[in-house]
Amino acid sequence: MKLTLQTKLIIEYLSIIFGAALVGLAYNIFFLPARLAAGGVSGISTILYELYQYNPAYVQWLINIPVFFIGLMLLGKDFSLKTLVGTFFVPFTIWISSDIPFTIDNPLLAAIYGGILLGIGLGIVYRGKGSTGGLATVAQIVKKFTGLSSGYSQLIVDGLVVITSAFVFNLELALYAMMAIYVTSKVIDFVQLQTSPSKLVLIITEQEEKIQTIIKEEIDRGLTKIRSIGGFSNQEKTMIFCVVEQQEAVYLKKVLQEQEPASFVVFLNASEILGRGFSLSKFHETAR
Repeated sequence: MKLTLQTKLIIEYLSIIFGAALVGLAYNIFFLPARLAAGGVSGISTILYELYQYNPAYVQWLINIPVFFIGLMLLGKDFSLKTLVGTFFVPFTIWISSDIPFTIDNPLLAAIYGGILLGIGLGIVYRGKGSTGGLATVAQIVKKFTGLSSGYSQLIVDGLVVITSAFVFNLELALYAMMAIYVTSKVIDFVQLQTSPSKLVLIITEQEEKIQTIIKEEIDRGLTKIRSIGGFSNQEKTMIFCVVEQQEAVYLKKVLQEQEPASFVVFLNASEILGRGFSLSKFHETAR
């Protein structure tokens, strides 16, 4: 168990470093060249770069210091230690990639693709239970005390920065920046939710033993049976609850159509699955 927890912690820190690097690259490749202040400390650094030519990496380090101590008090030592890693690596990536030859200055392309890359980076950082510091920490504080999703929390705290950018740049660039923030918020939630190709299968049948045998022997999945009453016939039936992978769902559909066409079957998208057989390895009891 101790080794498992240590491995999990290492993975979380590596996720934060990787995600923070993507955030820094999104800034240098898309937002700074296109002059988009897409919220957060990065948006503030873009505004200050436009006005005074201040180095964005140094600006972000300086702003993140007091915010880090706020996070230390409100979010706990473990979160803040991870925040310190994210806080360092975002400006560090911006600093070492400042002369990157691949840049996009078209504001529309920067808003869309920069927002996607930024959202992926922040989502990965959040999945590692960390933050990139600055207003991202503020967003996590908002999430903790309001119950809002990380994406919408980020959207709220970035609004003031975009309003300021409308005065420094122009309204058109501010609108593109708002577009980038919206894209980022949606991608953050998508990455955190870890949408998977798994399917939730609901089968209402009078042949529960036959369906149970098909699921266990044909695709090797567990199931849950729920007693139900048909609303039209008022007869007792069984609803079988099962989660399968995409390919298993296709095969199960084919088998059910061939062997049990009278059963009522519903396939639903399952966003994230936790438990034995999905987030944990399968466990097969051995006969004694």
